[in-house]
Amino acid sequence: MTPLPVGSTASAPLPESDDLVLLEREGAVARLTINRPKSLNALNRQVLACLSTRLDLVANDAGVRAVVLTGAGDRAFVAGADIVELQPMDYFAALAFSQAGNAVMAKIEQMRKPVIAAVNGFALGGGCELALVCDVILASKSARFGLPEVSLGVIPGFGGTQRLARLIGRNAAKHWVMTGDVYTADEAMRIGLVYQVHEPADLLGAAMTVARKMAARGPVAVAEAKHIINGGLQLPLSAAIELESAAFARCFLTADQKEGMAAFVEKRTAQFAGN
Repeated sequence: MTPLPVGSTASAPLPESDDLVLLEREGAVARLTINRPKSLNALNRQVLACLSTRLDLVANDAGVRAVVLTGAGDRAFVAGADIVELQPMDYFAALAFSQAGNAVMAKIEQMRKPVIAAVNGFALGGGCELALVCDVILASKSARFGLPEVSLGVIPGFGGTQRLARLIGRNAAKHWVMTGDVYTADEAMRIGLVYQVHEPADLLGAAMTVARKMAARGPVAVAEAKHIINGGLQLPLSAAIELESAAFARCFLTADQKEGMAAFVEKRTAQFAGN
């Protein structure tokens, strides 16, 4: 465990708002990069607004079938919230900031496309919460994870207490949140937060490989799988299984199901249209 502060107090000038989150396309995969490397990609209201806009673009682009989310530079995915912006907030400003962050998290969670987090450095506070809402987390060996907000006299505000407890269990989540400790990528993988750990130079390529593989599958089926796994976690097992059965049956209303099974029988690669 590494004692590190949450967030960033750096006062480096902000890029133009359109450059705060970079959007690139490679085939059916979009890559979103939080772009404040001098401030360890700390989240503020401008970054959240730009990320929200970029998420809308990729969600509505039929040519995008998977997304990779990462941070600029090799020091941070997102080191947390921008403490300079947070420090003077009162109750109402803090509530609005939390709600803005949670709205962005909801867009990722509800998007009908898989989002892969490529965590290339610090993922603390809001950065850890941003990774938690993604569908799969891949990490660099140099990555560090934690929710150290209690060291600042606050708690996580972008869903971290709830998503972390659902992912790693109540007791482990309480230890993470109440101590504010920071963990290595290997420790995060051991408890199931991270799926894979890679050498720093290999991380983005590994994330793109996963994204390309998901993008090549039936888009409707991938979207249903994401929806059912996320939704089923909130339900009793019997109700979640009913949800799965209904989603399984809905797939048989799609052209993707017809194409996928025809391609299997005909021993060829399926050409999914996403409908």
